[in-house]
Amino acid sequence: MGPHAHGWWILLHLVLFVFWLGGDLGVFYSSRYVLKPDLAPAARAATLGVMSGLDLGPKICLVLFLPSGVTLMALEPHGAELFGAPAFGWWQVSLVWLFALAWLAATVADHRTHGRFPWVRRADWAVRIGLIAVLGTVAAYTMLADRPFGVTTDPRWLGAKVALYTAAIACGLGIRLTLRPFGPAFGALMSGGSTPEVERALKRSVDGCLPYVYGIWAAVLSAAALGVLKPGADL
Repeated sequence: MGPHAHGWWILLHLVLFVFWLGGDLGVFYSSRYVLKPDLAPAARAATLGVMSGLDLGPKICLVLFLPSGVTLMALEPHGAELFGAPAFGWWQVSLVWLFALAWLAATVADHRTHGRFPWVRRADWAVRIGLIAVLGTVAAYTMLADRPFGVTTDPRWLGAKVALYTAAIACGLGIRLTLRPFGPAFGALMSGGSTPEVERALKRSVDGCLPYVYGIWAAVLSAAALGVLKPGADL
């Protein structure tokens, strides 16, 4: 790669951070209007369409954080090895990108079809649960081992960053589970109008996601701080 390649990959990582957090803030703001009972159902449906469109951005950023981060680790390996070879050679990076692009395709397809194809949603769920298990293990090892993967620069900050990314994925699954009653409740709103029962179901579903939303914001901001400051690293 050229002499400025590292800087461009850092820029991509920062752009993903900005769009992830900014898109999430837009989704949150829109959700407040979806819950307004004084708005006409048509206006609330239009707001929900805006909210759904905004929500695709953070989903894309979450997926691309993984391969862009692995690319940065390949550019700054600090001696990390697996089985006697560099932990992230370019063929491994290419495999991670292929995996991420397949995951991205499943994520976008599931978002655009609103779960009409169950196998796509199951595949996306399986990837996320698998990543939570694998990345959680890697994060714990990196933070606890004396010289994880042969690295001598004390990369506990990187282990913590991976743990925060894992937490963000887990929070996303929590949001999906909490939002399951939202679709039927919103369908009832559109077909029968607003009732106290419908409004309670909508509010319970959306507001129930708030702890997970705040968890994602905290994880993304903290991960960005760790990436910039690298506390404790011996570089």
